Amino acid sequence: MIERKKTRQIDVGGVKIGGGAPISVQSMTNTKTADVNATVEQINALADAGADIVRLAVPDLDAAQALGAIVKAARVPLIADIHFDYKLALEAIAQGIAGLRLNPGNIGGAAHVKAVVNEAKIHHIPIRIGVNAGSLSRHILNKYGGVTAEGLVESALEHVRILEDENFFDIKISLKAHDVPLTVAAYRLMSAAVDYPLHVGITEAGTVNSGVIKSAVGIGALLAEGIGDTIRVSLTGDPIVEVKVAYEILKSLGLRQYGATLISCPTCGRTTIDLPSIAAAVEQRLSTVKQPITVAVMGCIVNGPGEAREADVGIAGANGEGIVFRRGQIVRKVPEVDLVSELFNEIDRILKG
Repeated sequence: MIERKKTRQIDVGGVKIGGGAPISVQSMTNTKTADVNATVEQINALADAGADIVRLAVPDLDAAQALGAIVKAARVPLIADIHFDYKLALEAIAQGIAGLRLNPGNIGGAAHVKAVVNEAKIHHIPIRIGVNAGSLSRHILNKYGGVTAEGLVESALEHVRILEDENFFDIKISLKAHDVPLTVAAYRLMSAAVDYPLHVGITEAGTVNSGVIKSAVGIGALLAEGIGDTIRVSLTGDPIVEVKVAYEILKSLGLRQYGATLISCPTCGRTTIDLPSIAAAVEQRLSTVKQPITVAVMGCIVNGPGEAREADVGIAGANGEGIVFRRGQIVRKVPEVDLVSELFNEIDRILKG
């Protein structure tokens, strides 16, 4: 059991973050926010995939003014991602956004910060301070001789203090870089320094092939140390994949249960069935299962049930035939061609109780 660091709790449109709440999964749309129909369609697809919160880019007034219609149609809380223009933050709040991602040091001075904070207080809108390695100020880079974990933390704390000076504490913090060790080091320092909830991720992680690995290593390392209250896996491409990967990371650490968990042996010289094809077919069909269930696909009919004893249900095969088992106990023997269909018959029985 991972012991999570105790942090203060904030509320993003009904989703609790920090304070022992379940680690929430976030993603971000890649549609043009001003295109209401396309944006709503993607948000709700992300919700169907399991996203707890979705963030949207708000680069201009058209995008900000589209938020009202989007908020009404979305099935999850939304966060507006805003840079430089405080008026966009004010408009986003007026349109009913559940949270803001901005850095108060770059929206134009104390008066602008005060205006945004006052509205955020009235509407109970939390603010995420998001510092990225690529956007550190010149004085931080000069002080530390480049991008460092200490510089990321100092930069974030500068922004935090601006909000604290306005008696605003409904804050969460992120410190992201594409460099995994740098990111991990920065979050460790920040976790030791404050009790604000932390939004954890590896930014600009890359495509699915490379980004999944970097995200799993970086996010997983922090979560295993009890650091992190909400996560976003950042990948180039379809954001639905981000949500699926995030849940696999959380499930692998026992931090969230969502959908099916697949156990599949790596194959060896004893394998005499087409295990890769069978496992792929099972994985595809399991993608629509929302209830938590552990499913095993094993390539050895002798050892399979024993090795996957903790699975709720599974199959193992050899030489053209196989078995269906539940919690290590054999239920029935079937031809290899029927393994997948018989497995899902058993899964249906379990899920229907």
